[in-house]
Amino acid sequence: MKSAVENLNPTRVRLTVEVPFEELKPSLDAAYKKINQQVTVPGFRKGKIPARVIDQRFGRGAVLEEAVNDALPKFYTEAVNEGDLNPLGQPEVDITDLKDNETLTFTAEVDIRPAIEIPDYSGIEVEVDPIEVSDEDVDKAVEQLRERFASTSPVERAAAEGDVVTVDLEAKVDGEVLEDGVAQGVSYTIGSGELLDGIDDAVTGLEAGGEATFTSELKGGTAAGKEAEVTVKVTQVAQRELPELDDDFAQLASEFDTLEEMRADSRKRLEQTKKYDQATQAQEKVLDELIGLIEIPVPEKLLADEIQTRKHNLEHHQLGQMGLDLAGYLKMQGKSEEEFEKETEEQATKGIKTQFVLDELVNKEQVNVGQEELTEHLMRRAAGSGMSPDQFAQAVVEGGQVPMLVGEVARGKALAIVVEAATVKDTNGEVVDLDDEDETAETVSADADEVTEDKAAEKTEA
Repeated sequence: MKSAVENLNPTRVRLTVEVPFEELKPSLDAAYKKINQQVTVPGFRKGKIPARVIDQRFGRGAVLEEAVNDALPKFYTEAVNEGDLNPLGQPEVDITDLKDNETLTFTAEVDIRPAIEIPDYSGIEVEVDPIEVSDEDVDKAVEQLRERFASTSPVERAAAEGDVVTVDLEAKVDGEVLEDGVAQGVSYTIGSGELLDGIDDAVTGLEAGGEATFTSELKGGTAAGKEAEVTVKVTQVAQRELPELDDDFAQLASEFDTLEEMRADSRKRLEQTKKYDQATQAQEKVLDELIGLIEIPVPEKLLADEIQTRKHNLEHHQLGQMGLDLAGYLKMQGKSEEEFEKETEEQATKGIKTQFVLDELVNKEQVNVGQEELTEHLMRRAAGSGMSPDQFAQAVVEGGQVPMLVGEVARGKALAIVVEAATVKDTNGEVVDLDDEDETAETVSADADEVTEDKAAEKTEA
């Protein structure tokens, strides 16, 4: 077999492969055997039909077609290896010449990973937010905890902001009650903004038994995005009562004996959260700086496929679970379709570039992933998926996704190497020391792992 590579552009090549006919013989024999098992010819036992009879009855062309289809993946893979290529996705194969008992010639066009030169990244400098926790931050955290332990008691008076009302709802569009527009016994805290726009004004001032009608844009359901006439009836008004902020509350809401100890723990937790956010911010900015230093061509088809996949996942998975369509979602977000298209393309482009760069870094820095690191990452991913570690591990193995997880860990470690070499300061001018950055780097580099190129990046068969 002979092969030649023609570079069509920095991310696409055309392979021309010429195969001597004798190299087709194993596939040709397999084709005759397969046809033998599928057809019946009078006078011959099944599986014992001579090749010449199959040629006469069904045509030599049918046998050659079967043989070529069987052999193409092998010859394509050999040509890819010979050319030392990193293909992305499936090739477009065209059989240009097939001469019986002479040669098979075909071409295969395929996208490839672009050649990337990683520059010296030790000079990267970024600025991040400082770790500062104010007394107001602690007050807010304690107040949120206090809200969780609030109790309610029915009252015989008009509803006011902060009260919890129990309501029945009925929504009409164009005068017709929607099938999914009726709800009873809904609990709502006035002022929380968790239900329909306009409901706060409608129920404020109503006592139990009172009702009102208001107009609101529906956020979900079959009529999401449409204006509806909503009738709300209050069946109960309850007053929220917050516990006193004292040592008794600290003992009720935490493992601490005093309010002072509980506040100190809240401050510590907030500092840890801000430290994690700071590390994430640093790594995102370092990654952006690194990508900005490199010329990274993006294959057009890979980008188009990634954009389509992101749109599909948004529309059919995320929005579907919320009962929204794309138009309703864009209206809620205050975005035009053009803005959405541009944003999706930018995100997809960044995801692809991120994966290209981090994978090249993995190779350059010779990053290895140990079993313990993989197990720790698997545990984190399992926690995020809502599955037990055993269930998640089984799903990963059955889905052939172990290499994907290894890649995620390796990219995270590669990014951590770059961050360690960079200079990170907060806005106060203090140098930031990032500890345990590997785990955070895995999160930051996760955008690359969303890219559908994850599966296509491996050498594929025709």
